[in-house]
Amino acid sequence: MNLLDELAFDCAPMGLALTEHRVIRTCNDTFAHMFGYQKPDLVGQSFRLLYGTDQEFHQIRDIGLEPLRRSLPYTDERLMRRADGSAIWCRFRARTLTPETPLARIVLSFALIDNTPNGPQLTPRERDVLLLLSQGQTSKEMAQVLGLSPRTVEDVRARLLKKFQVKNVAVLLSRFSGRQSHKAAG
Repeated sequence: MNLLDELAFDCAPMGLALTEHRVIRTCNDTFAHMFGYQKPDLVGQSFRLLYGTDQEFHQIRDIGLEPLRRSLPYTDERLMRRADGSAIWCRFRARTLTPETPLARIVLSFALIDNTPNGPQLTPRERDVLLLLSQGQTSKEMAQVLGLSPRTVEDVRARLLKKFQVKNVAVLLSRFSGRQSHKAAG
């Protein structure tokens, strides 16, 4: 890579990373700054470092593999963890360089959706449910993934709506995606 290419990579307006088997092989300065690290502290680290729990890290692994196997990009929105333990909501994009084994080598981009601490903090259970809601899963599907009863998932959903003073899940998700202000959501 020449100096101009390196400069473009490091100064890109979104976080960029290359991973091999979910280990960060390189990243740009924007990525490191977004997550509150220095670049050398991330290179060689498992992506587990950027998730709140082991369960989240393992749960999210297989999401999006099908499009990657077909050499298509994969996009979603997800909660990630910064070095200081705070959560950030990101738009995530991935493209594999090895479609036959998608996780072998992937180029990832992360763009902050909203990095301001809005409203109440989430419990680990609420984070799990919100993550699965953002992926369009039903309460029954979430219950299976999380090992809970559908009623418990419904209780967590109701608690999220009340905690964030919104009327429905669509408004909750739009609030977290930064497309709607807290006042409009209330």
